[in-house]
Amino acid sequence: MKTKTILAVVVLLGGAAFAVAQTTHSGHDDCTDHATHVQDQSPRGTILSEPGQGAFAALSEVVRVLEADPDTDWGQVDLAGLRAHLVDMDRLISDAIVEETALPDGLTAIATGDADTVATLRRMVPAHAAQLAQDDRWTVTAIEAENAVELRVTSNNPAVAARIKGLGFFGLMASQDHHREHHLMMARGADAHAH
Repeated sequence: MKTKTILAVVVLLGGAAFAVAQTTHSGHDDCTDHATHVQDQSPRGTILSEPGQGAFAALSEVVRVLEADPDTDWGQVDLAGLRAHLVDMDRLISDAIVEETALPDGLTAIATGDADTVATLRRMVPAHAAQLAQDDRWTVTAIEAENAVELRVTSNNPAVAARIKGLGFFGLMASQDHHREHHLMMARGADAHAH
């Protein structure tokens, strides 16, 4: 993983350097300082809103919140644990192989993948199923199998059953807006539903 990250950074930096080297600007003489030119076109004090790739951006945002909070207990902070969870989130979305079966009252989804993905599914699906189960409009069950995890979500209400089918496995895993609070709890060293 470390080698892949280093390689990705080298490729990105190399590509950026190549792109900068290949950029031509008409109307500029050879003495134009590109850095000055960029600064002159940008309003003073402009701050970018996206600090990078998704997991990096999430970590960066959490670091800003922790640094701004004078009550942060730096001895309890666990950014490595949050990073591991963000890797799990990415692996679930990118690598899980999911077979969904529509039921009259919802759906069942069998999620599998390689050994790392199955381990991720075992960490994430039951924990998120418990979160989903707090919504009394549906019934949620997560069942671990040898090389897979099954998520079953059903409802007696036809409109809710239609919503379940529309969301599918990935929509259900991404639903309910508890993720940011959960990430901040993890970063502070709390056990946020054992991910």
